[in-house]
Amino acid sequence: YTFEKNGGGFLFPPSYVPVVMSELSDQMTFTERIKNMIHKLYFDFWFQIHDIKKWDQFYSEVLEMEEFVQSSGENGIVVFSLGSMISNMSEESANMIASALAQIPQKVLWKFDGKKPNTLGSNTRLYKWLPQNDLLGHPKTKAFITHGGTNGIYEAIYHGIPMVGIPLFADQHDNIVHMKVKGAALSVDIRTMSSRDLLNALKSVINEPIYKENAMKLSRIHHDQPMKPLDRAVFWIEFVMRHKGAKHLRVAAHDLTWIQYHSLDVIGFLLACVATVIFIITKCCLFCFRKLAKTGKKKKWD
Repeated sequence: YTFEKNGGGFLFPPSYVPVVMSELSDQMTFTERIKNMIHKLYFDFWFQIHDIKKWDQFYSEVLEMEEFVQSSGENGIVVFSLGSMISNMSEESANMIASALAQIPQKVLWKFDGKKPNTLGSNTRLYKWLPQNDLLGHPKTKAFITHGGTNGIYEAIYHGIPMVGIPLFADQHDNIVHMKVKGAALSVDIRTMSSRDLLNALKSVINEPIYKENAMKLSRIHHDQPMKPLDRAVFWIEFVMRHKGAKHLRVAAHDLTWIQYHSLDVIGFLLACVATVIFIITKCCLFCFRKLAKTGKKKKWD
């Protein structure tokens, strides 16, 4: 919630947009809107105190990343990611992979969270996080080394980037096989591959035009729309007419007053609660002060 709001600049009015883990819907009573507002304030406070320092580092990393990408010249870049579920790998495997990457003219951006390999080349940079989709869409990207996760496969197809697959488990083997059959990828087995195997596969998908051509063919198919924009507009107009206004698609904001939409009633209630607490604490302090003052005067007279 907070990451999306701050990162994407989205508006999330707490009057009808429930905060994550609040167990609320868009149809909230006054009490539920108070609960949602408290959740919002809590998460915003937590983000500012604990998370913003951790996330701030990525801004400078992205700026440095763009400079590194641009420095690749005509050779371009290779994007390498084995997904978020693999946080580390054996030192032997990391050194073997780094050795292969060091032998290509392209710059390599490698999502890696382990110990820096001893064989890491000057053309390779390690990052704990990568803007994968943005990098795959960059005009300098020549190839994508992937574990074969569904999201990464679709992103590579969308941008027409040939792949070298290193499948690890689950459906990843199937995904890479499907791309091999389409002629848009090659595969290596992480259990048996050598540095030479990875290097040869990478050189093939970069230097042999057929892989790029097949990847672009898949991209064109992926971009092709099932209906023209005008037909889609007509469909949705008729859809709304068929379903009598399609009220199920209307946001809950339409049912709120201006005061409710901007949570002015909730803010007023919370301010009243804070004012009441401050008033009670002040009265208690004054009472204690007067009590102590009277006791002091009594002792002085005695």
